[in-house]
Amino acid sequence: QARLVESGGGLVQAGDSLTLTCTVSGPGFRTDDMGWFRQAPGKEREYVAAIRRRFFQTYYADFVMGRFTISRDDTKSTLYLQMNSLKPEDTATYYCQQVMSAGGRWIAKGSSWGQGTQVTVSA
Repeated sequence: QARLVESGGGLVQAGDSLTLTCTVSGPGFRTDDMGWFRQAPGKEREYVAAIRRRFFQTYYADFVMGRFTISRDDTKSTLYLQMNSLKPEDTATYYCQQVMSAGGRWIAKGSSWGQGTQVTVSA
């Protein structure tokens, strides 16, 4: 099973940018669709963005459309999330995960999660 390690979070002000990184060890990165999720305190984990294997098509939740960019480097088994124009409501712990499309939604395919990386956006 793949091991996922997220990094790059921090404390920023509204309007600032951050780039999150997820390094993946173990099998499957090149053959998996990958995505980012986030979980705010007291809320359920929610989908943020996904990127397909091979042709790298990207998909985004409405609330990050136009602000976040997901990308991947298969030579490094690394997933990225460039976050611009951050808002206080983006405050959450961010996780990467193998994903799959189901019923028009992107859902987590893997069952083992990393520790996540905390993003805090002050007003």
